[in-house]
Order: sequence, then structure tokens, then C-alpha cells
Amino acid sequence: MNQLKQVDIFELDRVLEYIAKTFAAPTATVWFKANNNRKPSRNEYYEKTVEFIKKFENLLITSFPDNEHSDYVKGCISENIDRVICSVHSGNNKEVDKRYRYYVDYY
Repeated sequence: MNQLKQVDIFELDRVLEYIAKTFAAPTATVWFKANNNRKPSRNEYYEKTVEFIKKFENLLITSFPDNEHSDYVKGCISENIDRVICSVHSGNNKEVDKRYRYYVDYY
């Protein structure tokens, strides 16, 4: 019987765990700077951060081939991304909130 082994995605889990802090929020900050918006609302900042998270998710999802192993990986990516997005929307992502406050208070 050919049984599929689950793919170990430990490394990818770590990337997704820090995606808001290391990619999405810094990119959102630069986006607001480039658009000369020094005082976006908290909600605007969160939405732009989530937009960049979703772009990264799309990049990952479309980078894997369509097969039984990658279906598992893609599902894990989506679950992790959903969790991060919820933490940003709810204001519970301390790193995103810290970057927002630093940008609007000190830039």
C-alpha cells in the first residue's frame, strides 16, 4: 500500500511565523513612505500589512507544483497565513503594532 508521508515544513513554519514582522510590516512602512503618507490610520497600516502577507502567500502557493505532497504544504501555508492575518486584524500582533507606532510617532 502506497501511503503518503507528510512533508516536514518546519523551516517554512518559521518563515510564516515571522512574516508580518520581517516582511509585511516593513514593506507596508516603505509603501507609506513612498506614498508620502506619514500618518496612516492604524487600520490602514494593518490592511496594507495584510495585503503584503497575502501577496507572499500567493507567491508561495503558486511556487509549489500541483501534487499530493504539495497539497499538504499549501494547506499548511494557508492555515499559518490565516492565523497571522487574524493576529494583525485583531491588533494582537505586537510586532506589527510596534512598527506602526514607531512609524507614525518618529518618522
